[in-house]
Amino acid sequence: MAEAKTEPIATRHAYGEALVELGEAHEEIVALDADLAVSTQSIKFGKRFPERFFNCGAAEAGMMSMACGLAATGKVPYVSTFAIFATGRSYDQVRLGIAHNELKVRIGASHGGVSIGEDGASHQMIEDIALMRVMPRMQVIVPADYNQAYRAVIESYERFDAPMYMRFGRPATPSVYDQIPETLGGGVDVLRTGKDITIFVTGHMVWRGLEAAETLAREDGVQAEVVNVSIIKPLDTDGVVDSLAKTGVGVTAEEHRVVGGLADAVREAAAEQHPVPIFALGMEDEFGVSGTAEACMEHFGLTAAGIAEQAREALLQKPIVSHPPIHGGEWR
Repeated sequence: MAEAKTEPIATRHAYGEALVELGEAHEEIVALDADLAVSTQSIKFGKRFPERFFNCGAAEAGMMSMACGLAATGKVPYVSTFAIFATGRSYDQVRLGIAHNELKVRIGASHGGVSIGEDGASHQMIEDIALMRVMPRMQVIVPADYNQAYRAVIESYERFDAPMYMRFGRPATPSVYDQIPETLGGGVDVLRTGKDITIFVTGHMVWRGLEAAETLAREDGVQAEVVNVSIIKPLDTDGVVDSLAKTGVGVTAEEHRVVGGLADAVREAAAEQHPVPIFALGMEDEFGVSGTAEACMEHFGLTAAGIAEQAREALLQKPIVSHPPIHGGEWR
């Protein structure tokens, strides 16, 4: 087991290091990459287990088909490339080959969202969570920092049998968890308790959500509850609803389109079990732009200040009267 990180570090590094630990414990694990192993960090597995590592070149669709064949013969493939190629270029193979056959394949997609920066709109994948979330039998995991990402990869082998999509990032991300968590649990963690509003965040937006809550407490006297949603599918709807029942209004923040991702997952849970206003912060009907990672995030308002401002607007429309939640809805 790796040591917990306290300094900022990219979640993709956790993927590479945890994959080596899994490889040492399970001989049936193989890794595939599309000529991006240094960037995705699967290179660590390749150096440790060269006989179980396959560089498929810039042929992502073929790589997914290879993973299907390997999984069908008893191997457990971990397939790595950028999010834009894992979900966009390979959608048909992932859908019909991996998901339709319910194969135990883990897709480790790095460089998701606009924080990939200077590569621009062509590489900034902002629809991947939506594409994978609507796909039958596919699970979607978006960890908050290195420590949670490490746990997610370790758990991915035994805890989840269905196909899985894991999203990792390019830039260094501040630590949210002091230690590598013992488990992902239900994938809905209350990182800061509050009574006035719930801030639901995922991935690179989690640490920003915590900063936004600090700002709201200091400048507005608002007690915001911050909830890290690391498992977007299947969503722990009870965890989401319990927080909304306490606060009465919610804000979601994600480095992704507001359609189909975290925002819609939370809104669906609220609509079915505890209807309250949910306001979404993310990318609207637009593509990314070229610039540094932080400049891109600021351009789209994906910052702590942006979350705080969205929360202030949401509080203006918070219902005066609430009602008990309705539990028992299906997991999505």
